[in-house]
Amino acid sequence: MEDPKNRLALAALSSNNANTVLSSRKTAIADTQVFSIKIPFEGSPITNQASSGRCWLFAATNVFRVPIMKKYKLDSFQLSQSYLFYWDKIEKANYFLENILDTASEDIEGRLLKELLASPVGDGGQWDMVANLVAKYGLVPQTLYPDSYNAQNSSVMDRLITTKLREDAIKLRSLATSAPSADLKSTIAEEKNKMLREIHLILTLMLGPPPASDKPFTWEFHDRDGTFTTVKLRPTAFAKELSDSRIVRALGGTDVHSLFSLVNDPRNPYNRLLSVKRLGNVYEGRPVTYVNVDMNIIKKACIEMLKKGFPVFFGSDVGKYSDSTKGIMDTDLYEYELGFNIKLGMKKGERLQTGESQMTHAMVLTAVHVVDGQSVRWRVENSWSDRVGDKGYFVMSDAWMDEFVYQAVVDPSVVSKAVRQVLEQKPKMLELWDPMGALA
Repeated sequence: MEDPKNRLALAALSSNNANTVLSSRKTAIADTQVFSIKIPFEGSPITNQASSGRCWLFAATNVFRVPIMKKYKLDSFQLSQSYLFYWDKIEKANYFLENILDTASEDIEGRLLKELLASPVGDGGQWDMVANLVAKYGLVPQTLYPDSYNAQNSSVMDRLITTKLREDAIKLRSLATSAPSADLKSTIAEEKNKMLREIHLILTLMLGPPPASDKPFTWEFHDRDGTFTTVKLRPTAFAKELSDSRIVRALGGTDVHSLFSLVNDPRNPYNRLLSVKRLGNVYEGRPVTYVNVDMNIIKKACIEMLKKGFPVFFGSDVGKYSDSTKGIMDTDLYEYELGFNIKLGMKKGERLQTGESQMTHAMVLTAVHVVDGQSVRWRVENSWSDRVGDKGYFVMSDAWMDEFVYQAVVDPSVVSKAVRQVLEQKPKMLELWDPMGALA
């Protein structure tokens, strides 16, 4: 401690939050909410996932609502995140029990079973998983199925369902490995259905009964011109309106139902289709797939999406070099090297390999600032209420995007034919515990 600099650091760092002490004022000033390319209609209001892990559902519905708001001339609108949340839990419970039956001969102490049992119905998810839910159950306005307390505070509900499913898993494994008999298959099916009915009851009591997916709902509202409107549609028909030709034209030719995931995983070859074993929600539904590409391809595709006027769902490691109060995500935000006299230099692939980083949160891009053809910073719509950032919006530096953004969901029209053809490949299957299997 003979160095005066270290004595100064000791005085500051031992009695204050290190991020506060080492926050770069220069970086905070540079990360301004000014952008050269911005979608004309961002959607409103800023949403709030509260104390739940539903960011992927909020990000997805924040994308879905834009064409609906345009069609019905709405200034403010939300789709029900809780409706998708309810059915996701039901589907994940079934998906888990099917996996338990399929792995009945595996060692329960083995890595695969440990991973399956770790979080059977976690709140997180992926783009292909929400696509499964929308295809099967559709969408409903939030006014018809608003959040309950347990939608906003899901931990107790999740723990209860997890405990129940782990208990059910032991019973099903015992049944599946018992002596064969003529009625064993039907016995297992009956027992599994009974288990799912119990999960269904827990969810209904804690989230409330959702609108029926196969019956029309009635949605009444006034549009921005004050015109009273009544819409009567089944949830699945309401979701199909996202592919309405007028909506697609208004969004520069983008059909929400055609969107797919680009990812950047330097550990794996680029222009390669990736998937994750036993990751999903709807059993035998659409698998989770990723087209692995260079980060420059992802950024160019995102810029083209924004030029079309369409928001972009993306997945990132939100906790790294970020300040939720200021709404800044920037690799230069904290001067750790200066404060502690150390060097930090892991590459993106190395962070994935060592468990230092993975996808943790889904948000939405609505704007980008481009200088001399190069992206500089991005505008991010979060789902942490309007009390953080700039009334709910964050700024993400381009360097932060390079290092901590892993996924962007885009339209096929904004990538090359070569990238589109990757979707036709047989995917490379990653293990369930791979970091690319992390759910936002």
